[in-house]
Amino acid sequence: MENKKMMKKTTYEQSMLLGCKLYISESRNLAALDSIERAAALHQEIVIMDKFEDRVYNCVRYTLVSYVIHDSSTDSPIYSPLQQTVLAMVEAAYQAINLEHHWGAHPTLGVVDDICFHPLGREKLEEAAWLAKLVARDISNQLQVPVFLYEAAHPTGKTLDAIRRDLGYFRPNYMGSQWAGWALPEVLNENPDEGPTLVPRSRGIVIIGASPWVRTFNVPIMSTDVSITRRIARKVSARGGGLPTVQAIGLVHGEDSTEIACYLLEPNRVGADHVQNQIGLLAAEEGLDVDKGYFTDYSPEMILEKYKKLVSTNQ
Repeated sequence: MENKKMMKKTTYEQSMLLGCKLYISESRNLAALDSIERAAALHQEIVIMDKFEDRVYNCVRYTLVSYVIHDSSTDSPIYSPLQQTVLAMVEAAYQAINLEHHWGAHPTLGVVDDICFHPLGREKLEEAAWLAKLVARDISNQLQVPVFLYEAAHPTGKTLDAIRRDLGYFRPNYMGSQWAGWALPEVLNENPDEGPTLVPRSRGIVIIGASPWVRTFNVPIMSTDVSITRRIARKVSARGGGLPTVQAIGLVHGEDSTEIACYLLEPNRVGADHVQNQIGLLAAEEGLDVDKGYFTDYSPEMILEKYKKLVSTNQ
């Protein structure tokens, strides 16, 4: 026990940490979320640093942090508690949630839609990719779910949005603005990176990657016309010729509002203020007002600070 405490103390002091963002397509079934969180609590070396849930989108994101142990002779990563914990949470999600009963205003391709690992502290992107591939193998082998890899976890660095576009992620399949159940063929047109080509309709697929920290920033649009909001989103995104390193999608957010959900891939280069201003200008051209945007997550610096305070208190 004393050796274990020393190991954890040394690891913490060296800040060898990884973060994980785990996106699950459910936020209305509280019993399901409770079972997922109980699975995480079985591993005391894992900290859930943040939980963001949206009932309209019907999704939740957990942000987890834990350490990585390296081989002393090769400096290669050999163990992280995140591997077992993420697998346990995913298994609990599959047991409690049926994708065929899901509907919400946010795109999804599976009960567990996206898992991304991020380096924190002194860790490198290679360590995040190492863990992403381990978790992908666990999920595909033990839970028989197709897995697609992205960014540093993919052999050629294929991007998350490219995979999603290939799989029809951005196309609503219910009432023109909602996503419901599994609407794609059960046999995938392209082979996943791990797991079967046959998709279990109750679980869907999962996309797993490793990347630098990405911020998520949403801007409410004062309009119920989602087609206009989508048009603004296309213009603000890098793909549409807008802001570099910004990805955006226009979504319904309740009965009387819409918003633009943005990924800030390099927030230190193009930040929230720039995005807010650009969306405001584009909305004004459409005769619309915008509300103040909001982050749905913390910066890596804030996550590290919260983690250090928590670990110090526990010690």
